[in-house]
Amino acid sequence: MSKKKKIVLLTSMVALLAVTAIFNFVLTTPSSNVASVSKVSGANYFSQYRSERASTRNEEILQLDSVISSAETGTSAYSEALALKTKLSAITEKEMLLESLIRAYGFEDAVVVIGLESDNVNVITKGESLSTDDAITIYTILQEEISATPENVKIIPIS
Repeated sequence: MSKKKKIVLLTSMVALLAVTAIFNFVLTTPSSNVASVSKVSGANYFSQYRSERASTRNEEILQLDSVISSAETGTSAYSEALALKTKLSAITEKEMLLESLIRAYGFEDAVVVIGLESDNVNVITKGESLSTDDAITIYTILQEEISATPENVKIIPIS
């Protein structure tokens, strides 16, 4: 296979991976339009979400590993794939840390979603409602750990 075909193939794979990540974020992020949001419920929401997120991330990492192993060191496809893999790994680590810290502060369960292409942070907590003090506690954790700003944070309670 010629070098040009390899570059086109690798670039296409990286673009496909980026599109997959964007769709994953768009489809898993709750809408901000309160009037059209239906109430999410279910005892296994948190474990199911974590399982789906892990599966999706593993697929993305495998695709990136494929691009990295088949691209020549120093090419733009190699650099882009390596940078995206590093970013995904860092986001995953931050999400797990934040979820653990939120649970350590007494919340029954929580899922944290950090945007890949934005500074948005969504926190979904288990509970029927969220007091102002609870929201402040969660925001303080986010601000201290990842320097999240209020306009980029959404905290959503579900039962």
